[in-house]
Amino acid sequence: MPVRAKKIEGVSVSEEDLNKYTDIGRDFKKLNETVKKTNISDMVSLVIAAALESGSSDIHIEAEEKDVKIRLRVDGILHDAAEIEKDKWSKIISRIKLLAGLKINISDKPQDGRFSIATKEDKIDVRTSTLPTAYGESVVMRILNSSAAGVDFDKLGLIGLAAKRLEEQMARPNGMIITTGPTGSGKTTTLYSILFQLNKEGTKIITLEDPIEYKLKGINQSQIDHSKHYSFADGLRSILRQDPDIVMVGEMRDKETADVAVNAALTGHLVLSTIHTNNAAGAIPRFLAMGVKGFLLAPAINAVMGQRLVRRICQDCKIEYEAKPEELENAKKILESIPEGHPDRPDLSNLQFYTGKGCEKCNEMKYKGRVGIYEIMVMNKEIEQVILSEKLSVTQMEELAIKNQMLTMAQDGLIKAMKGMTTLEEVFRVSE
Repeated sequence: MPVRAKKIEGVSVSEEDLNKYTDIGRDFKKLNETVKKTNISDMVSLVIAAALESGSSDIHIEAEEKDVKIRLRVDGILHDAAEIEKDKWSKIISRIKLLAGLKINISDKPQDGRFSIATKEDKIDVRTSTLPTAYGESVVMRILNSSAAGVDFDKLGLIGLAAKRLEEQMARPNGMIITTGPTGSGKTTTLYSILFQLNKEGTKIITLEDPIEYKLKGINQSQIDHSKHYSFADGLRSILRQDPDIVMVGEMRDKETADVAVNAALTGHLVLSTIHTNNAAGAIPRFLAMGVKGFLLAPAINAVMGQRLVRRICQDCKIEYEAKPEELENAKKILESIPEGHPDRPDLSNLQFYTGKGCEKCNEMKYKGRVGIYEIMVMNKEIEQVILSEKLSVTQMEELAIKNQMLTMAQDGLIKAMKGMTTLEEVFRVSE
């Protein structure tokens, strides 16, 4: 287990430090040149400033045989950003460890910590993880911007019937709303957005997280600690004694946690959580495989939402895209499967898609930012009856959900591609 450091209050990178380097933005060539001329203390600020200006979610600093590589994850894709001389690495990692409250003298064990950046507009937490490797320690810094927790559904990409149905389920006093998808698909951001909208006077909300990613005003947040035998299941039992109206559990990892969560949903609580499956329909077989009984699960589930993140086309250089015949054929086939009369069915008489040309604003990347593509499976009597039988498959669940007006992620993505939000390439990349 990694050594989890206590946060050292008051140790932070200042806004003044960052302002020296805001002109670098997404210009990684300029970043690489500037890194080589910068002193150790300023180098960390320089890299963080470049990450913030480029909209990066993660900073990777990786020790290699002859040098140290800096990579930035921008819109889900890792980019080589700069290289540092190997002889500077020990001083740089000591600076990072000092900021994050990690033990400087420990280099043979993983460590976890965090530090903060206070700007005029926001407070940014930087979650830091070190890992011993063959050529020395490597570091990953996850940038957690608190403003991301309050993003509205429209900015997330939750629109049309999907948003309407989710809002209806959020208004219910009890039941479970589950988000599903692989790591990095935006599940936690979606849950935080839901919590932000539900956080009203007269409502008690408690979260159980590993770790706490964003601090939310007016919400009680608890972080699990395996070293102290404080698990999701233990924490959830304790939370239910705190008289909550709404509970958010970071992840359904085992039968014990799932059973307690289902029981909470059946006894007057609205429960939000995540589970790892490929799509919305896969969540039900996953719960049953964990050992949750169908007669309890069927009345407990309100909705399951599958999601992925796709890159947004840079709006400063967006142009029309002439799709290849096979792309058009594939897109048309998927879109034509949306039933006539569905409120979100697009006009298929003239399929037009878009791409980015590449410009200074997006550093020639053609994309800037990300947007979610979603599918929301809402329970009805027919789906509940199948869950009660416990004899079901992912395919069967998906067919029933589509019959109940669910758009698949591929369909939702293609509609967004037609609106010029993303590209065909991105939709097919994440949904096939």
